Amino acid sequence: MPTYLAYGSPKTTIDNQKLHELLLQALDPLGARDRVLAVVPDITRSHSFAGPVTGQLQHYYGNALVDVLPALGTHRPMTHAEIGRMYPEVPEKLFRIHNWREDIVEVGQVPAEFVNQVTQGIYNKPWPAELNRLIVGGDHDLIVSIGQVVPHEVIGMANYNKNLFVGTGGAAGINESHFIGAVYGMERMMGRADTPLRKILNYAQDHFCGHLPLLYILTVVDAAGPGQPILRGLFVGDDHDCFFQACKLSQQVNLTSVEKPLDRVIVNLDAEEFQSTWLGNKAIYRTRMAMADDGHLVILGPGIHTFGEDKKIDQLIRRFGYRDSQSVLQFVDESADLQQNLSAAAHLIHGSTEGRFNVTYCPGHLTRAEIEGVGYQYGNLETWQAALPKDLPPFGWIKVDGEDYYYIDNPALGLWSIAGHFDR
Repeated sequence: MPTYLAYGSPKTTIDNQKLHELLLQALDPLGARDRVLAVVPDITRSHSFAGPVTGQLQHYYGNALVDVLPALGTHRPMTHAEIGRMYPEVPEKLFRIHNWREDIVEVGQVPAEFVNQVTQGIYNKPWPAELNRLIVGGDHDLIVSIGQVVPHEVIGMANYNKNLFVGTGGAAGINESHFIGAVYGMERMMGRADTPLRKILNYAQDHFCGHLPLLYILTVVDAAGPGQPILRGLFVGDDHDCFFQACKLSQQVNLTSVEKPLDRVIVNLDAEEFQSTWLGNKAIYRTRMAMADDGHLVILGPGIHTFGEDKKIDQLIRRFGYRDSQSVLQFVDESADLQQNLSAAAHLIHGSTEGRFNVTYCPGHLTRAEIEGVGYQYGNLETWQAALPKDLPPFGWIKVDGEDYYYIDNPALGLWSIAGHFDR
């Protein structure tokens, strides 16, 4: 199981021509293929450079690329417009929809003893390894999983086999994976590569996927410079080392340390990328390790019109709200609905401040009553947007009404913490 390509550095810039050359270098040794499946990110990962990579894949394999499966997880399907924007070079007729409640096959179970060991006794049940039936039974001679390695709240560092087991997994696997991560603790995992859930997914890949012709194309993206995000790294392979090499570069590129806790923070959520608090709460958990006690986080969400991407989960968020971890765990004990939707329970924990700092949510399409009903303060979006200076950095200090605020333009592209956090 080799790594075919490991290219990049914190200062590298990979343009379209270089991307083409690197993919040729990685794919040519694999030889011709007849039926290729690409497993790709959805619009919520629009800055992952998966669009250009998949476009290059389309040109390389031509008619042999027969299926493109967005790794939706619990997200809503991509619209025609979103497919056209993110994947303009790929025929829309190739795109399939993953139904996380129905379109799955269980390929094995990670033993309870192993799960108990790697979670340090927090979870003591077998974990069901599930995949979309197209991956398992589509008769492909190459399955290419494409995605961005970046800090993540559920597993530490996103992508690699998470793209398969969670992105194209079923209700049981998604629910339990999210719950394991939330109960183990986000601060213990975010920005780290070798976490309990990663060990579980690696076990599943090693033991249940040997018959599948898997290949991973992993990107590392930098949002720190002026203008658009920059592709800093490209990693291609079918082994764990390929992922861990990408993680090392992402940790250099995507982790930002601040010298002292941040008292006032404003996070902007792109309207096309963030349309629910399920996604928009990255503003909370990607900044929580940098927030000061009693600090103030303002979230500007012009596209926010719902809480959950899934109707059932949306109802549960409205019912229980974003409360502290202990309250959510008590809700789980008392509610059969949450017990059957553990990813929703995990999300409530992810969106909580644990009472440590304050959140003002400024949504484009939710009412004051709705926002306050789930436990946040409500803010007027137009008022806050009007107060922003004209020239905004990707992230950094700005003045708003004479006060210093730390501004973040897209929380999905990084992780912020107090200096020294990752030395512990």
